[in-house]
Amino acid sequence: MEKIQIPEDVYDMVIIGGGPAGLTAGLYTARAGFKVLLIEGTAAASQITVTDMIENYPGFPEGIGGFELVEKFKKQSVQFGLELIMADVHTLAAGQWSDVKGWEVTTDSGVYGALAVIVATGTQWRKLDVPGEETYLGKGVSYCATCDGPFYRNRDVVVAGGGDTAIQEALFLTNFAKKVTVVHRRDRLRATDILQKRAFANEKIAFQWRSVIEEISGGNFVEKIRVRDVDQKDSVTEIPAEGIFIFIGTTPKTDLLRGICELDENGYVITNSHMQTSAKGIFACGDCIQKLLRQVVTACGDGATAAHAAQLYVEDLKGEAY
Repeated sequence: MEKIQIPEDVYDMVIIGGGPAGLTAGLYTARAGFKVLLIEGTAAASQITVTDMIENYPGFPEGIGGFELVEKFKKQSVQFGLELIMADVHTLAAGQWSDVKGWEVTTDSGVYGALAVIVATGTQWRKLDVPGEETYLGKGVSYCATCDGPFYRNRDVVVAGGGDTAIQEALFLTNFAKKVTVVHRRDRLRATDILQKRAFANEKIAFQWRSVIEEISGGNFVEKIRVRDVDQKDSVTEIPAEGIFIFIGTTPKTDLLRGICELDENGYVITNSHMQTSAKGIFACGDCIQKLLRQVVTACGDGATAAHAAQLYVEDLKGEAY
């Protein structure tokens, strides 16, 4: 196949997202000698960066902070030539240079052309959608214990949720709060066994089982949380608290891809085993895709696979396939 000429300002790949999946994809593609740009959003940080401690990532038996781990990923990727910028992506649209089709990524700092795009936008925290949640955001309502926990020293707080993140963050909050009440809609936790054992053994943690939060209220700041029993609809309890930390799951940040490639009913990107989406030249990896397990280690694996698949795609497009 005859090699084709690509304009110098067009990248081989543009990666959208600066979490473990995106940075791993950047590491693999840059190390392979491709011209790669990674765009890290400014509006919201990767969720790993606000995780207090990661204990199940291989190679760190003592655990490692999420922010520290991401910084290591960045340092390693950049040393192989990955170009990294901070910008928010607004649109993704088809582009063409001579006979070569690719994609144009529009950001608040410019438009970047690429032969292939790797989307690793991750997820964002799901909201309760109850009265008071928006009103008291930053005034007692938080989605990040690592960020805001120190503000609640010797105070009572509530944690909404029963999964790994909720219980891990509840444990972290006991370093500051006087009491942490976990409100969960079921009668048992979904968190892993080791986290459950730690939570049940911690004297600062109490549990409000089979309950849902109906309202967050107070004066200038949060003062109380109203919860309702899921079995007895008329049974309502008010929990005095100066803060509530919400960890009830996540939703994918994939609005950028609507109308471009196939998403499932929950908005997650549908990919094949090569991380290829239904749109030619667009790959996706990490927490934003439809998959069974969302962990740092699986995000890294996704990123490596997407990088290799994108490499093969670009080589074929440029007439450089082996």
